Amino acid sequence: MDRINIRKMMLDDIDDVHKIEEEAFPFTTWKKETYIHEVTLNNFAHYFVLEIDESIIGYIGMWIVIDDGQITTIAVKREHQGRGYAKKLMNFAMDYMQPPVKKVSLEVNVKNESAIKLYESLGFLYGGIRKDYYGPGMDAHVMWVNLDERH
Repeated sequence: MDRINIRKMMLDDIDDVHKIEEEAFPFTTWKKETYIHEVTLNNFAHYFVLEIDESIIGYIGMWIVIDDGQITTIAVKREHQGRGYAKKLMNFAMDYMQPPVKKVSLEVNVKNESAIKLYESLGFLYGGIRKDYYGPGMDAHVMWVNLDERH
């Protein structure tokens, strides 16, 4: 049986995380420096990796500002998608934020149907569209959930 572990992202993890990032978001890839900043300098940021048998297969990032939470990024290696790992990361993040967070928001590419279905299954609602959020012609849905109302 696979050993699944979620733990804080460390600087040594960034190369592995960045490879997953490039595969998941080829047109909007964050730079490694962004992750370094988030992990070392941003006091609002909390980043975690999901490992199977000590191999990183996914990650999630969030910001916690007073009582608001923001999922900043989430991805799972392509060969591990469809097995519930993204849902596991999302549930972990929402549990991690409570308390003090009451509301969590995120942006998702309007064409990313599998992610949208995941967020809907977790109780996220639509809050609007951010035009060109991921670049020209790449809009995002803004979605949010009240943590005390989620199912």
